[in-house]
Amino acid sequence: MAPAITLAAEAPKLSAANTGFMLICSALVLIMTPGLAFFYGGMVRVKSTLNMLMMSFISMGIVTILWVLYGFSVAFGTDKGSLVGWTSDFVGFSGIGKMELWDGYTIPIYVFAVFQLMFAIITPALISGALADRVKFTAWSLFIALWATVVYFPVAHWVWGTGGWAFDLGVIDFAGGTAVHINAGAAALGVILVIGKRVGFKKDPMRPHSLPLVMLGCGLLWFGWFGFNAGSWLGNDDGVGALMFVNTQVATAAAMLAWLAYEKIRHGAFTTLGAASGAVAGLVAITPSGGAVSPLGAIAVGAIAGVLCAMAVGLKYRFNYDDSLDVVGVHLVGGVVGSLLIGFFASGGGQSDVKGLFYGGGLDQFWKQCAGVFAVLGYSLVASAILAFLIDKTIGMRVTEDEEIAGIDQAEHAETAYDFSGAGGGAARTAVPTPVADAQTKKVDA
Repeated sequence: MAPAITLAAEAPKLSAANTGFMLICSALVLIMTPGLAFFYGGMVRVKSTLNMLMMSFISMGIVTILWVLYGFSVAFGTDKGSLVGWTSDFVGFSGIGKMELWDGYTIPIYVFAVFQLMFAIITPALISGALADRVKFTAWSLFIALWATVVYFPVAHWVWGTGGWAFDLGVIDFAGGTAVHINAGAAALGVILVIGKRVGFKKDPMRPHSLPLVMLGCGLLWFGWFGFNAGSWLGNDDGVGALMFVNTQVATAAAMLAWLAYEKIRHGAFTTLGAASGAVAGLVAITPSGGAVSPLGAIAVGAIAGVLCAMAVGLKYRFNYDDSLDVVGVHLVGGVVGSLLIGFFASGGGQSDVKGLFYGGGLDQFWKQCAGVFAVLGYSLVASAILAFLIDKTIGMRVTEDEEIAGIDQAEHAETAYDFSGAGGGAARTAVPTPVADAQTKKVDA
């Protein structure tokens, strides 16, 4: 009788601490999507600001509904052939009890589902940065719905779902290097190869209109990313989440410094855009690897990613593809770098006892990482290009050339980001002439 009582006592019970922690992490991940909107919104020209914001915000609406209806079931339901999942109780969240725990953990299924929902929201939003200035809002909204269904939900099952082929193979992806960043970066490349370049690409200046907005967005992303990464261990009981929290900060700092150093050597200046881009590159690279590497390994991962991503953003000019806001250069390249470096820097003292080459583990894990990286990259690239092609041939993906030149904000949203009419017009200035004003006018005329 005593052993039976002991076994019953060992059954997982709901942890109020872990549940509260995960709800906070879920909110932190959600705020990353508005942060991304600001980050991208500041990087485009004034005439595209609102469209860039909306391309992120609409994902919060569309993906939320799809996730409740069937997305959670496809991603995390009972495995079907190692490719997708399905559990009828998850459809519409109709068969989930409020106290029912996620299998093997101390948090409710609802909490796990809403945490994963936030990942599903931000992933298609990441793609939008590559498509700035030129995509119809209706076409983009349809693309999000189709892409989430055909690409994100199944890939999430491959990587994180019990029975998914990458999960069973032992591919390490702590918080989304493959499922989120490589997935979004490859999709961005697939779509831009179909829809083509912006009017004036490599001819007209296309500088960020608001670097303060970019830095604000970067700050929100950095802040929210602690929930994104540390929360992915789904609890706080064994220190792995704490390790991931530390490594997130360390790698991001290293990547920012490395990007700035490269930029100073290569271009002669430390730019605010470079600081923000370098920080995001570090966040991307540590996302898959932070639970497997030590803090010293995180410095290496961040520094390597900072330099390689800084180099990669220039590839679009060499190969003539218009990745508007460097989604390919930062998210695809950063995700690949962070995922593959696990095969070298995994210490065996974090989320598992798996060791990389530099810790005596050989190249076994590296080859597993390669399998996950290139399978997700290839599938997302091809599937995304096909979806973009089908949408383009039916309702059309792009606004007209005239609308693009005039500004997509006005064409698609009937609004502008900034109203200058109240900034002081000529009539207000000349309504009450003064000797000082007259003198200044004569001086200018002279």
